[in-house]
Amino acid sequence: MSSRVTPATGGGSHPAFTIREAREDDWARIWPIVHDVVTARDTFTYDPAMSEDDARRMWLLPAPARVVVAADGDLVLGTANMYANRPGPGDHIASGSLMVAGQTRGLGVGRALVTDMIAWARREGFAAIQFNAVADSNRSAIHLYESLGFVTLGIAPGAFRHPTEGNVGLRIMWLGL
Repeated sequence: MSSRVTPATGGGSHPAFTIREAREDDWARIWPIVHDVVTARDTFTYDPAMSEDDARRMWLLPAPARVVVAADGDLVLGTANMYANRPGPGDHIASGSLMVAGQTRGLGVGRALVTDMIAWARREGFAAIQFNAVADSNRSAIHLYESLGFVTLGIAPGAFRHPTEGNVGLRIMWLGL
């Protein structure tokens, strides 16, 4: 399933892009995004020294998980994965991660990816979406999630080592479906 998105951002026109299922050959365009986000060490709790093979295994999850890209032709603007937050008795709650290429932030790519994740979680019958570790330093993501109805359930103080802000909180964010 794919959907065409025309970002509604002020101050100019931006090309439409498609949210579609990731393909194996997309990895070459996903990896630079993952690498840049992880090595910046300012938003994700992933190990900045992870290898490309480890990153691929962590990101390109097998079904029933879902991995998508926001693409403009062959250009990957962002990516998301989504899955059950926990196995067994916790599998009715969805979770996921998303990353947007630095040069396309602010163009609606993140919003489109989260909106797609919400629609997927509803179609799959999940009761809610829980993000387990949103760094307080990731203010644009927090603002985006809150604008889509997510609430902060709690903050683990100082649980994330930010390279310039020092130890900042990690939020658990929740959206009931």
